[in-house]
Amino acid sequence: MSNIPQKLQYTKTHEWIKKDEELITIGITDHAQTMLGDLVYVELPEIEANYEDGQECAVVESVKAAADIYCPIPGEVVEVNLAVIENPQLINQDPYGKGWLFRVKPFDRGVQGLLDAEAYSKVVASEAH
Repeated sequence: MSNIPQKLQYTKTHEWIKKDEELITIGITDHAQTMLGDLVYVELPEIEANYEDGQECAVVESVKAAADIYCPIPGEVVEVNLAVIENPQLINQDPYGKGWLFRVKPFDRGVQGLLDAEAYSKVVASEAH
């Protein structure tokens, strides 16, 4: 079973979201990195780029597949994790810590349509069948 921290929120497309005071940190879930396998390349969004909810904003590639990453909330990218560009394996090793992808300053205080850990675990379980 994948590691699904209770304190985070999730999307059906396997991004995780951590809300801080003003910013939202985004990465891919343990389930997503496991399904992709060893990551070899990461393309992150540009700083100051604006995205709508669900818009493609990044790409991760493994030895067997490439996956689009979707911005789970409307906002402006204010920081990217340069360490994962230099070492994509950080995402495999620590998807909820050192393997975060980017931070967004949301346009709106309310974030809609995100899943809690229990709901996300049901998404993961349904994909296993």
